[in-house]
Amino acid sequence: MSKLLVRPKGGNGLLAKVTPESAGWRYVGFELHRLRPGDTVSAETGGQEACLVFVSGRGRATAQGRDFGLLGERMSPFDGKPWSLYVPQDCDWSVTAETDLELAVCLAPSLGGGLPARVVGPDDVSQEVRGKGTNTRYVTNILPEGEPADSLLVVEVITPGGHTSSYPPHKHDRDDLPTESYLEETYYHRINPPQGFAFQRVYTDADADGRRSLDETMTVEDGDIVIVPEGYHPCAACHGYDLYYLNVMAGPTRTWKFHNAPEHAWMLKA
Repeated sequence: MSKLLVRPKGGNGLLAKVTPESAGWRYVGFELHRLRPGDTVSAETGGQEACLVFVSGRGRATAQGRDFGLLGERMSPFDGKPWSLYVPQDCDWSVTAETDLELAVCLAPSLGGGLPARVVGPDDVSQEVRGKGTNTRYVTNILPEGEPADSLLVVEVITPGGHTSSYPPHKHDRDDLPTESYLEETYYHRINPPQGFAFQRVYTDADADGRRSLDETMTVEDGDIVIVPEGYHPCAACHGYDLYYLNVMAGPTRTWKFHNAPEHAWMLKA
């Protein structure tokens, strides 16, 4: 199996955990929890900030000494907008499931911004359509760069079956602003119906001899996580199976400036 592919374990509890140490990078962390009704997960953010995304199900949440009540609404990530909870550094938080609950914990270093914990509800997120034809996909901005956070950028995307996404291929692996920003990224994938699969390729530019320092193509199944340390990272959803993914990005500067693969940039003008 590819070193870029993290396949969560089954059952309940903490199913997967990506840390800067396990990924070999500096900024992004990601955890996936599956809770049964009555189960509780809790943690302390320390020097990180967190965005708790209620991927599916409902639960009662507390953070920073506040009771935020019952959060979550949809029972599938393919059905409606998400609920999320932003938690700043040095805060305890907890979530107790009221229904079966899938909770994603998105993590990145805090810069000591002193932001308060807050709910990011369905009315707080913006949605947009990107691409055209079989490159059309549907984006929900949970923590875009225009909303308060220290490091985190968090977004959901639904790609219909037979469509491509994160395409034409783009990358953001150089700290070269204003042209390109360095952002590490994780993709948490879900498939509908769940027995399907999709594909994701992660690759770098070729050198003068045609060699790439990284070039991996992965079969992605329901629940898989892909880490993107560098390079281009397009996805393809197979016919009959819609693809959902939750993106977490972070780097030294909280801005998304990407570079399109020049050999494929013609599609943006077609």
